[in-house]
Amino acid sequence: MHKTFCVVGTDARQHAAARVLREAGYQVTGAEGAGNADYILLPMPLDADMADLARILRAAQPGTLALGGRVSGPVQAAADAAGVELVDYFLRPELACLNAVPTAEGCLGLLMALREDTLWESPVLVLGGGRVAHALYRRLVLLGAAVTVVARAPLQRAEARCQGCHTADLSELPRLLPGFDAVVNTIPSRVLGRAELARLPGRALVIDLASMPGGTDFEAAKSLSIKAVHALSLPAHCAPHTAGRLVADTVLNILQERSVAP
Repeated sequence: MHKTFCVVGTDARQHAAARVLREAGYQVTGAEGAGNADYILLPMPLDADMADLARILRAAQPGTLALGGRVSGPVQAAADAAGVELVDYFLRPELACLNAVPTAEGCLGLLMALREDTLWESPVLVLGGGRVAHALYRRLVLLGAAVTVVARAPLQRAEARCQGCHTADLSELPRLLPGFDAVVNTIPSRVLGRAELARLPGRALVIDLASMPGGTDFEAAKSLSIKAVHALSLPAHCAPHTAGRLVADTVLNILQERSVAP
């Protein structure tokens, strides 16, 4: 008998994940099937704001495996109370790597939609040198942008140089800012405070891709009339079908490692 996935959530990303799970041989039900499911696929981000989450977890059989993304403390506590094992699939390195691609594409879309200049021959400043930054600056270079990558780690700067970017240490950021009206931050700590934002040109656009609370002082940006966008969960908004497939593939990897068959 085929095992059953209860897929919670009705957005396009969850629908895409459900299709992949069906193609892999699993039966798929909605939230109403939690009590009879072998596995539960929860959405991302997974926080305590989901009104029915505790009820769904309580309905599951003790020992059921649930998988969700960016699991918060209260949600983990609710799973523990229900006797449900909860695995955070967003911690998987393959998902973090692959998810950088739709994040980068979504950022490119924002840069093109919210500016009046081409990316071609435009100076663009990218803060950070991790997976998302790498995926982004590679694509910016291919589009003809003049990219400068600011990162602390020498290896990250070396990787950016190899892709045709100018590079600088984070300590040089204040000196660089006046020369850029397009800035993308991927660093999950405050790097663009009031003093830094005040050095940007008046028509500058800041796109912050870092997780909450981001690396930008958004209140200061507003008071300085700097357009700053905290672009969270771009894969879910810009490429939900791809994002859902990536989540399902990661979940299937987890089950395969546990030697679980459909």
